[in-house]
Amino acid sequence: MKKKIALLLSVAMVASLCMVGCGSKDTKKENKVYAVEAGSAGEKVAKENKWKTNSVAAQADALMEVKSGTSDAAIIDLLMAGAMIGEGTSYPNLKYTDKLTTEEYGVGCRKESNLAAYINNFFVDTYRSGQMKKVAEKYGVQEAILEQKEADGGEIKDGDVKYIQDKGTLIVGITEFEPMDYKDKDGKWIGFDADMATLLAEKLGVKVKFVVIDWDTKAMELESKNIDVVWNGMTLTDEVKSAMECTNAYCNNAQVVVVPAE
Repeated sequence: MKKKIALLLSVAMVASLCMVGCGSKDTKKENKVYAVEAGSAGEKVAKENKWKTNSVAAQADALMEVKSGTSDAAIIDLLMAGAMIGEGTSYPNLKYTDKLTTEEYGVGCRKESNLAAYINNFFVDTYRSGQMKKVAEKYGVQEAILEQKEADGGEIKDGDVKYIQDKGTLIVGITEFEPMDYKDKDGKWIGFDADMATLLAEKLGVKVKFVVIDWDTKAMELESKNIDVVWNGMTLTDEVKSAMECTNAYCNNAQVVVVPAE
């Protein structure tokens, strides 16, 4: 599985219009219904193309819609597609075709929060030490991680960093999104993002708590302090960056169309 994801990511980096072996462009016909996660980059690209959509709570739900036949196709993240569809996965009878976008992931914090700068330093440290790559290799996403070159070199304290340390818990807003955030057989949250968030909590000297959120209201969850970060393969769109204090990008991604395998 890990090798499959890494290979597919490598292919995606050099594909300009669609995935290798992509199907015909009839996946974009206006009479098709596309299952998309509400508030996601997939929903955005569907609306930009004026395609008919079926909004669901999570990308995993979008795959279920295609499997059950209640939607003709789904638009999901490439990283999830690599982990969840095709031979040997949860959805062996689905495949992905067109690559619609290229994008980058970042972590979202409250507006003007100094936690974003703290995480940027954390990214630089873990990238240079090889720890980020080691975590990425565990989940087969090493081809997608981005080099971390710049961050505020000064000591970052007070503000949100102190607030989190004082309360003793880093609350991470997520959805179930393999290989970034998902549960193992014992019900523990794992994945590239989950493991990195756990390492950050250790650096802060606090416990980590994962909370499943409505992706469409993630900015409100932050501002109300129900969560401290959104760390769930979040695409750094202009809308996201205007609503949150975002970290530097740490990972590449794309949006792809998923359809039943013929």
